[in-house]
Order: sequence, then structure tokens, then C-alpha cells
Amino acid sequence: MVYLVVRMKGTVNVPYWARITLESLSLNKRFRATIIPENEQTLGMLRKIKEFVSWTSVDAEFIREFIEKKGRISASKLLSTTTTTTTTTNSAMSTTTALEAAPTEIATASVDHEGNINNNDVESKGPQNTDLSKIVSIISQNELYLSKISGIKPWFALNPPKGGFKRKSKRSYSQDGILGENKELLSIVKRMM
Repeated sequence: MVYLVVRMKGTVNVPYWARITLESLSLNKRFRATIIPENEQTLGMLRKIKEFVSWTSVDAEFIREFIEKKGRISASKLLSTTTTTTTTTNSAMSTTTALEAAPTEIATASVDHEGNINNNDVESKGPQNTDLSKIVSIISQNELYLSKISGIKPWFALNPPKGGFKRKSKRSYSQDGILGENKELLSIVKRMM
């Protein structure tokens, strides 16, 4: 499992120590989201900045939907806006996802038994034909950080939620707010996509 982290507060009056932690998680602006592995180090970082972010555990299905809808190739290019090709094979329609059709560099890194990432197999020229489900499964099993994939930005830009927040936005989840570890964050993020 991995954590989905969303920055809920803006950039004004953020202490230096929190700003450094937020930048290391690629959460530079309000309503930016990222996917990080679920381990002790990242949980410590999240607890340190719990007054600024909200997080929850997500599964592979949500990660796939999230990357398809909000993944970016560059700061101004969504994965979904790149050309999607449709092919007919044996009277069955199959669509190639935008990630597969995008002419960008996608790192196909391997992970050894000690957890080190080997970027020796990175192919950097020409269009790549990668499988989105393979990338999603690697990310969801904590084998590869989202920031290590060179064709996708490590952050996702979200909109304010449709219908607004149902809870207070300046309090923690345990105090009837949205900050910190939030069990209802998936429903909020689906309204933000």
C-alpha cells in the first residue's frame, strides 16, 4: 500500500522546516497531491507536517485512475490530453492509454533484493510502449517511487472540491476537520479530480 498525500494549506506563513519537508515531497502549492510509499520514514515526515497536509492509504485501482486522470508529462500537459490511439483487433476494441502513446522517457527501473533501484535499463530516446498496469503495480507495492519515473511528474494538480469541504479545513481529522490522517480523503479527492 502507498499513501496519497494532498497539501490542503497554502504557502503563506509556513515555517522553514515544514517548507523543506513539503518541497521534498513535491507539494509546492495548495491542492497538489503525490503518492509516496508507506513506511516509517514517510510516516514521520507526514506527522511532522500534519498541520498542512492530509493523507490516506490507497489501493492500485485508485492509483491507476488517478494517474490516468491527473498524471502530467510536463507542467502544462496532462497524460489524458496526449493522443490516444484506438485499434481494432479480432473485432474487439482496445484503446491504448495516454501513457502508452506518449512520446516521452519512461524509466523502467528494476529493484534488487536489498531495495535499491537500478536505473541501468532506462531507455531515453524515442517513443516508449510501456504498460500502465505494470507501473501502477510497481508503485503500489512500494518498489519504485513516483519521482523516479522520468516521464511523469511526481505531483498531481487538483482543483478545489466540488461542493466544498464537508468538514472544517483548519482542524485535524480527529477534531472534525480534514488535516492529518484522513479516512474520507478518497471521496474528497474524487470530487477534486
